[in-house]
Amino acid sequence: MKKVDFLMAGVGGQGTILASNILAAVGLELGYDVKKAEVHGMAQRGGAVESHVRWGETVNSPLVEQGAADYLIGFEMLEGARWPHFLGRDSVAVVNNYRINPPAVNLGKAEYPQVKDIESMIKGVTDHLMWVDATSIAADLGNPAMVGVVLLGVVSSQLGGEEDAWLKVIESMVPAKFLELNKKAFQAGREQKK
Repeated sequence: MKKVDFLMAGVGGQGTILASNILAAVGLELGYDVKKAEVHGMAQRGGAVESHVRWGETVNSPLVEQGAADYLIGFEMLEGARWPHFLGRDSVAVVNNYRINPPAVNLGKAEYPQVKDIESMIKGVTDHLMWVDATSIAADLGNPAMVGVVLLGVVSSQLGGEEDAWLKVIESMVPAKFLELNKKAFQAGREQKK
């Protein structure tokens, strides 16, 4: 049973915490030992949210070590670009092609980096960068709050197999009235090209 370390980074209100809860529950469903840690910061005010989820035969610490993340899941471009020091040469970065200006940018005290600069920050460590229009996909399905489920669909296809475990966990964690939409969001993520 190989270990898999995930680092999720987003902005408050994007569903990062729900996605990390789903990811942890899927690990348990697949028989892994799982540890999870979160940093909310000013999440309720649109601040950064960071979640570490680790799967393995035995996991002793909930925190992913620098250079050891197998997957970086960026819910927003700049948040995805803040964590390249957690990536290694074989890591996979799955980043939502979506921009949320931080307060300093809105106040004119900073500039939002160009996409090419964000890409070079990540590709300076790993060549495995996948841009996903997760917000657009979720919005087209009827609810932009499903970004996390779209991104989890992408990651599940990268991991290979076990689709049923993911769907079982989504069914158990998503309110019934949103279940069909979330299943569609997950499938849309799985269909994204690597």
